[in-house]
Amino acid sequence: ATAISDLLRASLRADEQIRMKNQIEQDISTNEEDIDELESQLKEAKTILGESERKYDDIYRKHANLEAECARATERAVLEEKKISELEEELKIVGQNLQQLEVSEEKAMAREEAYQKQIRELMKRLKQAENMAENSEMNIQRLNIRIDQIEDDTLYEKLKIKAISDDLDGTFVQMAEGF
Repeated sequence: ATAISDLLRASLRADEQIRMKNQIEQDISTNEEDIDELESQLKEAKTILGESERKYDDIYRKHANLEAECARATERAVLEEKKISELEEELKIVGQNLQQLEVSEEKAMAREEAYQKQIRELMKRLKQAENMAENSEMNIQRLNIRIDQIEDDTLYEKLKIKAISDDLDGTFVQMAEGF
C-alpha cells in the first residue's frame, strides 16, 4: 500500500507536472502570441517612430526655414519702417514746402493783382495820353493851318502895303518932279 500510495502520489505529482507542463506550454504559447503581438507592435512603433522622426525632421527644417524667413521678414519690416519713417519725414517737408508755396502763391496773387491794377491804371493813363496826343496833333494841325492862313494874310497885307507904299512912292516922286 505504500508503494501504491507512492505510486498514486507519484501519479498525482506526474499529473500535476503534466498539468503544470501544459499550463507552462499554454503560458509559453500565450507569451509567444504576446511576444509576436509585441514584436508587431514594436515593428509598428519603430515604423511610427521613423515616420515621427522624419516628420520631426521635416517640421524642424520647416521651422528653421520659417525662423529664417521670419528673420528676413523682420529685417524687411525694419527697412520698410525706416522707409515709411523717411517718407513720412519727406511728406512732412513736402507739406511744409506746400504751405510755403501756398503763402508764396497768395503773395504772388496779391502782387499780381496789384500789378494788374497798376497795369490798368497805366493803360488808362496811356489812353488818356494818347487821346491828349491825338487832340494835340489835331490842335497842331489846326494851328499850322491857322499859321499858314495868317502867313498868307500877312503876305497879302504886306503885298497890299507894298503896293500902297509903291503908290505913295510914285506919288511922292511925281510930286517931287512936279515941284
